[in-house]
Amino acid sequence: MRKRYASPDHPGVTVPETKRSWSVSFPEYSPVDITPEELRPAGLPKSVVDGWAEPFVTANDVPDWSARQALALLPFDLDENGQPLNPTGRTGRCGRNLGKWGENAAADPIVVAGTGTDRRVLLIQRRDRGVWAIPGGMVDPGETAPKTLVRELHEETGVDLGDVQPTILATTYVADWRNTDHAWVCTTAALYELPEQVTATAGDDAAAARWWPFGDLDQLTDAVTAAGGHLYEAHRPLLALALDTARQADASGF
Repeated sequence: MRKRYASPDHPGVTVPETKRSWSVSFPEYSPVDITPEELRPAGLPKSVVDGWAEPFVTANDVPDWSARQALALLPFDLDENGQPLNPTGRTGRCGRNLGKWGENAAADPIVVAGTGTDRRVLLIQRRDRGVWAIPGGMVDPGETAPKTLVRELHEETGVDLGDVQPTILATTYVADWRNTDHAWVCTTAALYELPEQVTATAGDDAAAARWWPFGDLDQLTDAVTAAGGHLYEAHRPLLALALDTARQADASGF
């Protein structure tokens, strides 16, 4: 029987909050597979050649789960069939719409300029979704998160902050639209604080790069909405954390 796939945008089956945990029995659970064509058997070889996907058709083909678990930003388990389990629990979706099975490590540089009500934040408009988001991306094989922060920022905005020491805000799960039970995004978020804005030019995966008002999250949301755009919801918690940290620096005088 030919395998059936749903659209990568499919929200998945509903999972009651009481059944999200993998430790809770849910025998009737039947998640939808949202694997896109470019990651299915026929399309996967090209994605591997293009350099963004690993060559494993199924999670069971991955040979180094122990090593991946040891390096993970968030601990995760494997089920009895050897498949990785999303550390937040059931998502209602399976398969993968990311480059790797299991954790996909990313890095998100949050760049702010100025202080108080004059503070601004640098965001990009993503080509894939059209939303305004933190510039950032996946950690390349053999690369460290600090190097990814600098590389992704430069590739997507043209801004080079290799000589600026950031504040690491968190290593955390991201509610990315591509997440499934067996492939998900975790990130290292870092705050870069500048005295004033610098020139930013969109590149790589960015359709646009722009400084936005960042006195508070409501101000940012209103400004993006007034310009006809949408703020990427998965990045809202990271932006809130960056804002709190920047405000604390204001209060301490640093």
